[in-house]
Amino acid sequence: MEKRLLTVEELGTYLSLPKSSIYTMVCNRKIPRECVVKIGRVLRFEREAIDKWISGKRSCPGS
Repeated sequence: MEKRLLTVEELGTYLSLPKSSIYTMVCNRKIPRECVVKIGRVLRFEREAIDKWISGKRSCPGS
């Protein structure tokens, strides 16, 4: 069973980015708000929303 919510570390691994880049992307709203879940002071990320966001960012070669 896959986890629904990812930690900053897990998202960094998932996207092959350092934790600092994830925090910067959240602060600069590069990661859509619907992907981010704030529990107290802790950030979590909806895996399904992240996958949809990534799918929407794909560009077709030659377009």
